[in-house]
Amino acid sequence: MATYQTYTAIGMREDLSDVIYNISPTDTPMMSTIGKSKATAVLHEWQLDSLAAAGLNIAVEGATASDATMSPTTRVGNRCQISQKTIKISNTLQAVDKAGRKSEKAYQLAKGSAEIKRDMELTLLSNQVATNGNSSTARALGGLQAWLSTSYSGGTSGVAGSLGTTARTNGTNRTFTEAILQTVVKSVYTAGGNPKILMVTPAHKQTVSAFAGIAAQRYMAPTDAPTTIIGAADVYLSDFGSLSVVPSRFMNSTNSADDVAYVLDPDMAAIAYLRPFQTNELAVTGDAEMTQLLAEFTLEVKNEAAHGIIADLT
Repeated sequence: MATYQTYTAIGMREDLSDVIYNISPTDTPMMSTIGKSKATAVLHEWQLDSLAAAGLNIAVEGATASDATMSPTTRVGNRCQISQKTIKISNTLQAVDKAGRKSEKAYQLAKGSAEIKRDMELTLLSNQVATNGNSSTARALGGLQAWLSTSYSGGTSGVAGSLGTTARTNGTNRTFTEAILQTVVKSVYTAGGNPKILMVTPAHKQTVSAFAGIAAQRYMAPTDAPTTIIGAADVYLSDFGSLSVVPSRFMNSTNSADDVAYVLDPDMAAIAYLRPFQTNELAVTGDAEMTQLLAEFTLEVKNEAAHGIIADLT
């Protein structure tokens, strides 16, 4: 008599895990590092100023007071951009028994929120230029690459961006070296900035970990710790202060940021929200629920000279 096996039996229950595994990265180091501020118009503006150059300032005893040379502030701004996702879930899908989540709507809303944050992070780091938009064209903010010009290091024929309205132009790629980093850090410091973050691609994070100037620190471990080979550098100690080395998964070829590194002062940049994250329940038009996730925001580069950019890296 033949053995009755699972291959022919009918009615066996499926074995489907009640867990959904998703390893898509949700960390947003740029958004997490810089501050937040409030926008009150679709064009968010702020003012820049600087002190007069230092001089010996010698006055004759008893001389008549002379007027100082005064200069006005500079007014700059960036456009607010709307990022949104709309999910539409049938009421039947909501009602059926599902594996891994009780409510399909709640699950998709959580996913959509994380996706918008990723989109925002990519946009903030991009070379996108600010555009005013119109009734048929969306407004766009100027990304970080399109702002930084004072402390810019690029390859041959490369041109820095300007005030969020002029995109950075690619030059000839070159190797990321410690000497290039030191030059840009010094430039930021000389301009008055206090850089604290070196934001790089995952590949360039490994490059920085191999810089000779920090080699003596890379292989040191506490004496009471298990034997460990430390092959990474999380902090770069420059002549002008320590830089936390932060890798970003969103500095990639998708937004032309795979060949740049940023030297940042997080106190001198912010996300300005005209409308913070919000959930809008849309009108019911049938046997389904529609929900819109939305944020309206811009990048506030408080003073671009406080940051640096190293472009055209292999």
